[in-house]
Amino acid sequence: MKAITIPAPQQMTVVDLPKPEAKAGEVLLKLEYVGFCGSDLNTFLGRNAMAKENVIPGHEIGAVIETVGEGCPETLKPGMVVTVNPYTNCGQCAACRNGRVNACQHNETLGVQRDGAMREYIALPWQKIIPVKGISTRDSALIEPMSVGFHAVDRGQVTDIDTVLVFGCGMVGLGAVVRAVQRGAVVIAVDLSEEKLAIAKELGAKYGINSAEENVVEKVMEYTDGYGADCVVEAVGAPVTYVTAINAVSFTGRVVCIGYSKNPVEFETKYFVQKELDIRGSRNANPSDFRAVMRYLEKTEVPMERFISGIATPETAIDIMKEWAAAPAQVFRILVKF
Repeated sequence: MKAITIPAPQQMTVVDLPKPEAKAGEVLLKLEYVGFCGSDLNTFLGRNAMAKENVIPGHEIGAVIETVGEGCPETLKPGMVVTVNPYTNCGQCAACRNGRVNACQHNETLGVQRDGAMREYIALPWQKIIPVKGISTRDSALIEPMSVGFHAVDRGQVTDIDTVLVFGCGMVGLGAVVRAVQRGAVVIAVDLSEEKLAIAKELGAKYGINSAEENVVEKVMEYTDGYGADCVVEAVGAPVTYVTAINAVSFTGRVVCIGYSKNPVEFETKYFVQKELDIRGSRNANPSDFRAVMRYLEKTEVPMERFISGIATPETAIDIMKEWAAAPAQVFRILVKF
């Protein structure tokens, strides 16, 4: 079977591997679409310290069940469309002990700490298989990144009396926009791309701020009568957006961090105290977030192709990855079709 590997920075190859089999307790999936995410881009650029050497990338999955191994539930049947929960949890660390398995200290995400799904077939434990109804395999590959944004809104405890500021309108950020709108919040989207801001507004954001042309803090204060945003979701991971998030959040507000900066960030820490802020990390997603995204996709009338910047073959994946690296602000999601 074909598989994509990243053997070294700026390199990507297609290799031939043996087709796996579904062992007891496993399900063999035939991959149809797999998405490239920001972690894959950083691995390709040599900036992802967590990625194993010569890794097979990919954890955003739209697949069909090929075969089901012994000991799996009878509800899992060949031919079913599925996506995958790509995270592991040890069951023993502090996060697992506290029931927050998405933040497991020893998590190994597909395509990062262990080989991922950029291949024709993959065998996985049945517990990680998520059946999907009424959603194509293409759109199923968008479920995981949107679920990360959904989880961030949950971490921010967003309600209908909140104004939510979302930095970054890629797939994760758009997931946060959608979930905040669902909860009745007023949403302000921030991005460098007018196209992404337009889609955020289509999804329910009331305001859009182009941070390349406008002063974000000034506009937020204008839109909130000088109070600032009740909750800020940082889905970029850049020093400037981290600092702006602290400046734009209201007194006693919440800042939820999804992205993490590869460079040190200098804060005016007095705002942490003066504003009595809640600063929260948000990692991965929970099964409930996956279910919420699937319900949204089942009902939405938004054409999901708007979210897909390109579809590559395994052989052309390196070309489209280079294009993404050259213009990251212009890309929503890149899918590889197997």
